Amino acid sequence: MMKFNSLIPELSVTNIEKSKEFYLLLGFQIKYERKEDKFAFLELEGNQIMIEEINDHWNTERLEYPFGRGINLSMTISNIDEYYQKLKDQKIVFFKKLMINRYRANETIYEDKEFLLQDPDGYLLRFNN
Repeated sequence: MMKFNSLIPELSVTNIEKSKEFYLLLGFQIKYERKEDKFAFLELEGNQIMIEEINDHWNTERLEYPFGRGINLSMTISNIDEYYQKLKDQKIVFFKKLMINRYRANETIYEDKEFLLQDPDGYLLRFNN
């Protein structure tokens, strides 16, 4: 039986095949899909997202590139350095290269090693440790 996260973003995409190819290149696995709906459920190290080709069922307005303006999807990866190098070797284009950022949560300062990239529709993906 599959475990579903409590929060799973679903991204509307312009071309399901192109998006699936991109996410598979990033290392995501297709856990299941409904080809008739042009839908796929993807997972990478417990990070879950759904992608579905635009069908005007979920859209509140017409989408324009880059999709997802104002949001980035933050995903934790077990070995961020190795993952970054793997994507770099595959000639993935980065929106922001690997960097270390410091974030305060109440009185604690956390360091995140992270990088960002955009999917084919412009959704911003942030991978961190």
